[in-house]
Amino acid sequence: MADYYDHHHEQPAPRSYQVVKAATAVTTGGSLLVLSGLTLAGTIIALTVATPLLLIFSPVLVPASITIFLLMFGFLASGGFGVAAISVLSWIYRYMTGRHPPGAVQLEHARDKLATKGLGEMKERAEQFGQQQISGTQQG
Repeated sequence: MADYYDHHHEQPAPRSYQVVKAATAVTTGGSLLVLSGLTLAGTIIALTVATPLLLIFSPVLVPASITIFLLMFGFLASGGFGVAAISVLSWIYRYMTGRHPPGAVQLEHARDKLATKGLGEMKERAEQFGQQQISGTQQG
């Protein structure tokens, strides 16, 4: 067991390696912190400059943004419906040509199940109708 521990025991990293790692971390972290501060300052300055313009042009910008949103939504919905329609038509074409697209087996199973159930119900209704006709002629 001591042999296992000796082979898998990690040797401590040299001091110079640890110093380089720490210096790299401090440099990278400091650079990112400065960049973050500059971005925040730029955002505040841009907001300060843009606020009066947004207030002046808001009667135009708000309806324009609503219109642009509705147009984008309409185009996206239209494209989505078009893709769905093409997919359905492609599926139907493959089904009709006998290529068995995904879900065709389940569709045929459901169709057969409905057909047998429908025939059973039709037979039952015909018997009921026949019984009504027989009892109606006997009463009249």
